[in-house]
Formats: sequence, structure tokens, C-alpha cells
Amino acid sequence: MAEPGRSHHPSARGRGRTERRTLRLLWLLLWAGTAFQVTQGTGPELHACKESEYHYEYTACDSTGSRWRVAVPHTPGLCTSLPDPVKGTECSFSCNAGEFLDMKDQSCKPCAEGRYSLGTGIRFDEWDELPHGFASLSANMEMDESSAESTENCTLSKWVPRGDYIASNTDECTATLMYAVNLKQSGTVNFEYYYPDSSIIFEFFVQNDQCQPNADDSRWMKTTEKGWEFHSVELNRGNNVLYWRTTAFSVWSKVSKPVLVRNIAITEKGSSSCKVRPACTDKDYFYTHTACDANGETQLMYKWAKPKICGEDLEGAIKLPASGVKTRCPPCNPGFFKTNNSTCEPCPYGSYSNGSDCVHCPAGTEPAVGFEYKWWNTLPANMETTVLSGINFEYKGLTGWEVAGDHIYTAVGASDNDFMILTLVVPGFRSPQSVMADTENKEVARITFVFETICSVNCELYFMVGMNSRTNTPVETWKGSKGKQSYTYTIEENATMSFTWAFQRTTLHETGRKYTNDVAKIYSINITNVMDGVASYCRPCALEASDIGSSCTSCPAGYYIDRDSGTCHSCPTNTILKVHQPYGAQACMSCGPGTKSNQIHSLCYNDCTFSRTTPSRIFNYNFSDLANTLSLSGGPSFTSKGLKYFHHFTLSICGNQGKKMSVCTDNVTDLRIPEGESGFSKSITAYICQAVIIPPEVTGYKAGVSSQPVSLADRLIGVSTDMTMDGITSPAELFHPETSGIPDVIFFFRSNDVTQSCSSGRSTTIRIRCNPSKPSSGSLLLPSMCSDGTCDGCNFHFLWESVAACPLCSAADYHTFVSSCVAGIQKTTYMWREPKLCFRGISLPEQRVTICKTIDFWLKVGISAGTCTAILLTVLTCYFWKKNQKLEYKYSKLVMNTTLKDCDLPAADSCAIMEVPKPSFLLASNLPNIPTL
Repeated sequence: MAEPGRSHHPSARGRGRTERRTLRLLWLLLWAGTAFQVTQGTGPELHACKESEYHYEYTACDSTGSRWRVAVPHTPGLCTSLPDPVKGTECSFSCNAGEFLDMKDQSCKPCAEGRYSLGTGIRFDEWDELPHGFASLSANMEMDESSAESTENCTLSKWVPRGDYIASNTDECTATLMYAVNLKQSGTVNFEYYYPDSSIIFEFFVQNDQCQPNADDSRWMKTTEKGWEFHSVELNRGNNVLYWRTTAFSVWSKVSKPVLVRNIAITEKGSSSCKVRPACTDKDYFYTHTACDANGETQLMYKWAKPKICGEDLEGAIKLPASGVKTRCPPCNPGFFKTNNSTCEPCPYGSYSNGSDCVHCPAGTEPAVGFEYKWWNTLPANMETTVLSGINFEYKGLTGWEVAGDHIYTAVGASDNDFMILTLVVPGFRSPQSVMADTENKEVARITFVFETICSVNCELYFMVGMNSRTNTPVETWKGSKGKQSYTYTIEENATMSFTWAFQRTTLHETGRKYTNDVAKIYSINITNVMDGVASYCRPCALEASDIGSSCTSCPAGYYIDRDSGTCHSCPTNTILKVHQPYGAQACMSCGPGTKSNQIHSLCYNDCTFSRTTPSRIFNYNFSDLANTLSLSGGPSFTSKGLKYFHHFTLSICGNQGKKMSVCTDNVTDLRIPEGESGFSKSITAYICQAVIIPPEVTGYKAGVSSQPVSLADRLIGVSTDMTMDGITSPAELFHPETSGIPDVIFFFRSNDVTQSCSSGRSTTIRIRCNPSKPSSGSLLLPSMCSDGTCDGCNFHFLWESVAACPLCSAADYHTFVSSCVAGIQKTTYMWREPKLCFRGISLPEQRVTICKTIDFWLKVGISAGTCTAILLTVLTCYFWKKNQKLEYKYSKLVMNTTLKDCDLPAADSCAIMEVPKPSFLLASNLPNIPTL
């Protein structure tokens, strides 16, 4: 039994209201007595109170467990002679369920037909204000007593009553809703809750007399999948304090959806008052089309929006426009054919159509199965529509989207903040064999739709994806008016998928229809590779010989189909295959610079090697020491409420046959997992990913909170020392300049995620810089001017400094020193050039020792040889001089003899032979050897 309230009249709204009246009782009695004394002396005499002018209430229980029944006037000072107080029932007394306590005779009586009572129960089903006994508290997660500003920022972050329910906060503050109850015996607390957003942590727990929380595993609430969920927890006898606590972790621009709680006891909700029915306007109806009749015609029909809350007969009301105008039915959607009764049926497998007749696929081709919806005369069989209330989040069983020929549009809801829901369910996908063999590129299909929103206020269109009946996850949101455009989502798992479009005209918490002209339109939806789908065309296939002829088969991974012969051919080295268009040699695309293809030609990757050629030499690199994943957290950031968080990055750049090694998780909804146990968390795998981390000292939980994981790199574009590649630029000014003279090696990546702000997807560059002072694992740096790794939210940049980023050592990286010959020994020594700007590669050669001859030996040899040469020259000189003398003598002798013969003539005074100069040709050295006469 609950204390202090016991039981209630069926019109009462719960113990909270009774307690308020009890607490005001003594004050009212005192006020009434004073007023009576004043009016008795100054005004007319008051009449005795009638039973209709007062009611009974109990005083608070005293220490003995007793209380008094007293009469309290409805209007103090209106009457006098109230019944005297009488002893009340014991505080432990209570009525059973289905009974109420008649305060006149203080006995339990059964409720009248059509009414009910909770007996000892407590019900809170009206939330116009915070009921008595409840407390709403707020606090900053990072409890720092010195930070008064952060505490003040969270002052208003509380649970807010919203009429039919109470709503949590949506910021990063912690909001707690508390209620204390004393039970005479064990009992149960149950309530309904709506918890659509996993970026909020929602927990409910109970503390007992010793302020110890219960050991119930249900403390951590699970997100709701389809509207409101019911939750029940057993309560022990004695004091129990109930806690509903929420904390949001959405530190980006996305606003979290609040947690809603209602009916903290099972009851029906009702309106507190009736409103005047308004006159009907053009905002209260919508148009639709009937199914095609046997003549191939459809009728334009106008219908009142349900629930119909307007009056047609009121002044100024409009009438429903006339229906029945017939028009020709649009054609069937591609892959379907029109039957004799003008209905559309799917073409059998092996055939295709453009919406008219089915045609068998030609030989050597196969149907490209999928679903393509572009004509909207009736809603396809695998689609359904409904309306979710934006006020109490209950499904209303209404039609949220209506067909309109060449498009489908949002109908009129009960209120402008209703969610107009459209859901498409696909049982699975037929992936090409090459896709199934590729463990890295997980694309199995794509969904593309063309849409438009026309809005005058803050409308929102949500696109959500669910897998295997799990909760839908928002993928993209468009706010305000958006022109006709296309959006594509890549499906990466072969499972039963649901795709949901939800349109809300306004997020304001108000009822009524003001913005019914604000609509969302979807013109076409196209899904590829659908299991049991239909085909709008046939594509070439590889042929396989069989006993009954040729049949289609799949090419092995990395093989393309020759259109002419239908044979499979392997893609050349370092090319990748267009998996969904593997036709002809042109389907093999070359890998970017510095990359190579994996074995199945599905992706390009870097094997941790790189070469750079200059006029003087070739620089070779080996980044094997950088192949492992490396993590980096940016500096602390703070939200407007003072919540501290970090952007955490995980990187893997090369090796591993191109396998993506970086993993980022979202564990917001998995904090309920006990210590030491593991559980499933939403995660993404990429070359580079990012998550928002809130450390455990801030959250107060056993582990830090990781949320909002995103992929920053799904494809390696190339590796180069150039600053730009494929439209991606790595500005050098983002980091401190390199001083070694060795240019940075830059890895260029792209992400497959395309958002409204990043229409071309995200891109990432990693500068690998040679720094001999860093260890081989290196260190990561973020741009100094963009501490979150990006300056625009789309292009991310990192600097990775490591000695392993230096070129491999070669002969050009060391000096050679040759010593002089000492004692017949000569040494050759090798030393690295300083500073050493290379890593591994060749080793420094060992010192080389050779035998040599000293300079003294060669000096002696030279002197001896010179002396011998001088002696030889002297001897030869003497020899030739002596011989010359003999020749001269013989010549002189010959000349004299000749002269004597000529001197028979008269003698002259002198023959003067010796005075006559001899011609040069008569020199002894030039004369022939004349024999002696």
C-alpha cells in the first residue's frame, strides 16, 4: 500500500492531487476561520454549509499512524457550521481495486458502472504541470564545482510536462525525474515510454531505503521500434525512490528526439475539455486516384482528412469538391505488364518490360532484376503508409501518402506535426558473384529516389533504413524546401531491408492544420539487384555450355564479360572491375598512382611501398611500420552546456591486401552490458573513421561513450608527392613546414558517404613525413588551425611523422673515407651523411682493410732507379763523345790528305783549311762512315 494516499473517488486524478489538498488543509482551515471571524463582525450572517459546498479530506498521518477526517469548503468564507472533525481510518487502511473510499462514512464502496478505481494504486496521466511529489533535477555530466557557468547552462535542462506526457531534455546535460514512494507491501511500478533516438542514454532505476539501486537488468532502456512501449519494475516494501534519467550525446548540429514518459500507471487518457468545431477549409481535404477500371481509366477523388474535425454546415465552410473526373491510367511500372482488367502484374523471370508487354531476354543476356517505381496509380504491394502522431507518438491508422499519377505526395494529417510515414520493404538481394567474393567492397545494391519538398515553415523529410526488422536508423534529413533532386543510398548487407520516408510539416508542439499545402513528393524509386524483383532491361551475361545449349553464368571475381563472345576475361594487372557494369575491357579501370589492385580486382590499395624518381637518384620507401592502425584524439571541445568531448580518429593507410582495418563504434545504447561482457555495438569499418568520445570521468559510467561514427575514407585514390590529386588538395600551410628537403608522401582517400553539406562525399589526405627524431610507429598531428581535423567538415587532413617515412637507405646516403697507408695497411671507412635522412634499406658497409706499400719504399726505388739512369746516361754520353772524337779525327785526316794532293800547284801561303767553316752536312755526326784511305 502506498503512503500517504490510499484510495480515490473515480473522478480523482491520483494521489498527487490528494496530497496537495491535504498539505493545504490546515492553511485553508485557518484562513476560513479568520475569514469567518472578520465577516461575522463586518458583514451579513453566513449560512450553514450544505453538503454540496464542502468535501472531506484526511490530515497527515501522525507518529501513531492515525489521522483525522475534516470538512473543507470548496470556497472558503462562503458558509459556516462545517461538520466537526472525526477520527479517520488507520493510515494502513486501503480499498481494493474497483472500489473507492466514501469519505462520508469512511467505507469502501464499488465503483459505478463505467467507472474504475486503482484502489491502492497511483496514477499520473495528466502532465499539464509537474505532479506533487515529483522532482525534476538537472546537472552537467562533468561535475566540476569550480565551473559555475556550466552548471548554470544546465539549469533549464529538465523534464518538461507536455499535457499527455512528460518529455526529457535533448541536450548534453543530465536530467533526472524523481519520485519517492513508501510501500507497506511489495508492489509494481509501470509506465509507457517512447524512446526513438539512440543518441540519448535513457535509464530507469529504483533505490531502496539504503539508497542502493535495484539489480534489475532493465535499468538501461531499449529504444522503441514502433511507438510507445510498456515497462514494469517490481518494487520492494518500504521506501523506494524512482529515477528516470536521460543524457544526450549529440554534439553535432543534429537535435536529438526527446524521451517521452506517460501513464505511470495503466489508464486511459482523455481530453480535459471540448473545443469548438471549426469550419471546413481547403486544408481539411486531399485528393487521390482510384485503381484502374476495366476500361483503363482512373477517377480523381477528394476526401476529407481524418479525423474530420471541421464542420461543413458552419458559416464560411467549404464543401468537398466533386469527385469522379476520369482520366487514362498511367502505364504500369517497368517490369510489369497490364492485364485484361487493367491491373499491373510482374513479368515472369527471364523477361523484361517497359511497363507494357513482357519480352523474353535475348540469348546471351539475363534480366537485371530490381524495382523501379515511377508511375503511381496505386501503392505497390510491398509499400505501406500510415501516420504517426507528433504529439503522443501513437500510430493513427491513417493514410500518410497518396498516389497522384506521376508522383506520390504527403496527405493531410490530423495535425501539422504528425509524421507522414511511407515504408518500402525488400525481402533481400541477388548479388553478382563478384560482389559476394569481395569482402571489402560491401555494396550489394543501391536505392535511388527522386524527391521534392515544398514548405513554408520548418518542415523536415527523413530517410531511414532498417534491417531484419530492427529499429529504423535515420540516414539523411532534409529541412525546408528542396528542389527536385536525386539521392542514392548504398546497401551493404544482404538482408530484409525496410526503407522509410517520414515527413513532418512542423516540429512545433501544437495541434491543428495550418500548413497542409506543405508537402513532400517522391517521383521515382529505383532499387537494384532485388530478390524476386522484376526487370526493365536485360544485360549481357557470361555463357556456359550445357546439354540443352548455352545458359547464363557468372564470371569469376575480377573478370569482365566480352559482349560479342559472352566469355569471361580477367582484368589486366593493377586495374579494378566495375562490378555492376562488367561489360567489355573498358569496365577495368586503372588504379591511381602509387597503388595496385588486389587479387580479385575489386579495389586499389598501397602495399606500403613507394618510389620517387629525381634527376640524380631514385628514392624508394617502405611504410610497413605504418601498416597497423593508429588512433588520435583532438583537443577537448565543449558544447554550449559545458559538456566535454573529443573527436577520435582511427587510421590505417596501407598493406593488409587493402583490407579496411579502422573500426569506430557507437556504444550509447550498449552501456547496460555488465562489466567483462561483450555485446553488439553499431560500428563502421573504413581506412579512416571518426567518432565522438565522451570520457568516463565525464559520463560517470564504467566506460566512455563513443557515438556518431562516420567513415572518412573508403577508397584510396592514389599516393604521390604532389599536393593535388583527383580534385583533392592537401594544403602544405596547414602544418609546420618540412625542413629535411625530402617532400612529404601524400595518401589521398575518398568516402562513399554523401551528405547535403558534402555533396561530393568526404575526402581525407595523410601527409607521411620523414622525421628521424620520431619512432617508427610515428605520431599523428591535426592541422593547427583546424583542431578537429577539418576546416569545412568535408575535407580532413593529417600529418604522420615517422622515421619509417624516410626513404630506404642507399649508397648515396653515406660517405667513403680511405686512410693513408700505415705500416703496410690501409683502411676504408663508411659513415652516414648527417643528418641521416634514410631508414633501413642497405646497411652501412663494414670497414675494409687492405695491404699497401709505404712511401719510403717507393722513394728508395725511385732514387735507385734515378741513380742508375743517371749513370747510364753518363756512360752513354761519354761513349758517344769518344766516338765522335774519333770520327772528327778521321775526317780531319781525310781532308788533309786530299789537300796535300791538291797542293802540287804553286803553293800558297796557307791552305787555310782549318779556318774555313765546315758546312753542317760535313759535320762528323752527319757524315757517313768513310773508310780509311
